[in-house]
Amino acid sequence: MRVLVYSDDAGTREKVRLAIGRRPAADVPLVEIVECATQPAVIKLLDSGDIDVAVLDGEAVPAGGMGVARQAKDEVHNCPPILLLVARRDDRWLANWSRADAVVAQPIDPVVLAETTADLMRRRLSLTGTNDSV
Repeated sequence: MRVLVYSDDAGTREKVRLAIGRRPAADVPLVEIVECATQPAVIKLLDSGDIDVAVLDGEAVPAGGMGVARQAKDEVHNCPPILLLVARRDDRWLANWSRADAVVAQPIDPVVLAETTADLMRRRLSLTGTNDSV
């Protein structure tokens, strides 16, 4: 499955990539991480239909992940599940506004991020009806 990781910060993208790893849970397929640092690249990749789960940095600049998530949910046909990284737990209400499917607070807890990503992968698999690469 292809997991998109969006952040303007290369360090944040690396932390996410390392936390998710090649397979965030034993019952989900191997992961291919696709990284990008700009909002236009996120929308282009999501529009392509080749992304299964998106992890968006709510603190990305100039386009934050919350706004990008809201745009994707409004504009992308069959938008994949979106996991939003937030800087403060109190930002969860904004994540709800963005229509993100899951929220993980920073600093990133690798176990929580991997479990949450795996949950979204399972959700995507149940929607697409395929699970032949496990």
